[in-house]
Amino acid sequence: INPLETNISYLFIYKFDQIPQLNTSINQIDGWTLFCSLNLTNESIYTYFIDNQQTFGHQSIIFGLRELNSTETQDFCENSPIINPPITDEKFNFTSNYELRIYTSGCYYLDENNQWNSDGLIVGPLTNHYETQCFSTHLTTFASGFRILPESVNWNYVFANADFMKNKTIYSTIICTKKILKNHKSDKYCYQIIVFTGQRKYAGTKSKVHFVLSGDSDTTHVRTFADPHRQIFQRGGIDSFIMAVPKSLGLLNCIRIWHDNSGQGSSSSWFLKYLIVHDLQTMEKFHFISQRWFAVEKEDGNIERVLPIASEIE
Repeated sequence: INPLETNISYLFIYKFDQIPQLNTSINQIDGWTLFCSLNLTNESIYTYFIDNQQTFGHQSIIFGLRELNSTETQDFCENSPIINPPITDEKFNFTSNYELRIYTSGCYYLDENNQWNSDGLIVGPLTNHYETQCFSTHLTTFASGFRILPESVNWNYVFANADFMKNKTIYSTIICTKKILKNHKSDKYCYQIIVFTGQRKYAGTKSKVHFVLSGDSDTTHVRTFADPHRQIFQRGGIDSFIMAVPKSLGLLNCIRIWHDNSGQGSSSSWFLKYLIVHDLQTMEKFHFISQRWFAVEKEDGNIERVLPIASEIE
């Protein structure tokens, strides 16, 4: 929770699987916490974490949030720790806006039946919306699943209050969205390229990686993978990119990929596992398997390779 006024404190409560009956009994809820402004971090956010041991067997969670008034803030945040939170069924008004992010993370492993399972894995408290912490009680290779939960929209309220003078943002969003979609439909043909970097020591690279993608109908010019917001092609990383071209390349047949060896020291070389190219119009997927080093000091010394499309058996 990101309060837009940092001097405000909040009460947070939650109940699994049903709406809590709010009264003065703490037994009506499954958990609670106080977000006190005195404890606000430098990031100016409040966080609350519920691990998979607590959520086991439940299908949903309903939470409530309200501001504490000045008296409650002094009684419950500044004085000695409290046993029972100030729960009540009285109505409260918010004096300031806040921003809310909800996300779920999971830890899973492939069992003997090649099915994803979470037995013996615990999502750790250091989990955030950037990374997932996993604790395992068995020696298996595990992975993490992650998604941000979308906020539901009350469309009855939206259209009942969809007056242009009161809600210019709604109309602006619709106009801008239609314009973007129209431009992409008429001028762009889009592919998603997912790149899998190996887990080996020094597998990641800081060199610039370029490629040319070829199909039956057309070939791209030289493209360069880049992301201005984060480091790409880190060891064990999975990086996704969107590429737009004037028209369909047809059935893909190969990708020529190389790097410029500009990374410093061990960051110059790269171990590429494979790529997946996803045609976002036809929803077809094309796999290109590498499992090779792109390094002058390893294997055959090549930093450029042509990867043919993989067969079903491969």
